[in-house]
Amino acid sequence: MAARAPHGNNQPPKIVIVKKIIDGGHGGHHGGAWKVAYADFVTAMMAFFLLLWLLGATNEKQRKGIADYFAPTLIDTRALGMGGNGLFGGESARSDQRTGEMAGRSHEQGLATPVTGAGGNRPGSGDKGSLRNADQQNFDRMRREVQAAMQAKPELRRLAQHVKFVMTTEGMRIDLVDNADYSMFALGTTALEPEASELIGKIAQTIASSANPIMIRGHTDSLPWGDPRAMNNWMLSSGRAEATRRRLGLGGTPESRFERIEGVADREPMIANDPADPRNRRVAITLLYRRGAIR
Repeated sequence: MAARAPHGNNQPPKIVIVKKIIDGGHGGHHGGAWKVAYADFVTAMMAFFLLLWLLGATNEKQRKGIADYFAPTLIDTRALGMGGNGLFGGESARSDQRTGEMAGRSHEQGLATPVTGAGGNRPGSGDKGSLRNADQQNFDRMRREVQAAMQAKPELRRLAQHVKFVMTTEGMRIDLVDNADYSMFALGTTALEPEASELIGKIAQTIASSANPIMIRGHTDSLPWGDPRAMNNWMLSSGRAEATRRRLGLGGTPESRFERIEGVADREPMIANDPADPRNRRVAITLLYRRGAIR
């Protein structure tokens, strides 16, 4: 804007320029803070939808595994005595942080080292492992006693080939197995043959001194019945298991020791490629490990 020159003065008029600056205009450099905030928001939403997808696409066991994977693990290297295989077994000669008996001797680092450097002969060989060891010793003793009882009487001696002792993860299983020449029960019934009844009585006397729970399972072959409504392999297998339980009870086995009595018909054949084989007919008496022993 040009100002008027003073009257009678030949000096040129002065020009005054007024510059207005408005805050918040678009003339300056654009700020980038909103972009960072938007990126954080998008990342959080992606993580949220990923979490929803994982919850819907996994089962309880898988979710626990994922949670355990992301759970933080804190390792106190001083308390655990982690080291290497150096001149002093991974321990400094002047170190005051050594723990255990040469805790760092191993070539690879470990997550934990026993305080005393001593342990059992297998994992879980503490009190519970000792209980399992005692059961195994008792099982071996009872097996020898049953075998000796069978050899002592001629009528039981011929049943030796029908009796099998099998160690399982549950305990010691005593299988009383039929064959084409002999059956422990009268054909198609739950009535024990006299020799089989005497054998089960001997077993009852042998196991009377133990405290192991007992499971009895009956098995049949796959031969069908004329009228399955009157009798079938399910009824026969469970009935023979119950007859065996009664005979053990008469021999002195306390009722409280029976844990499971069941019949599985022909669903678990011993001769898998021939379900009709007579050797599939059997009764299995299992002395279970005592509760508290590691299975």
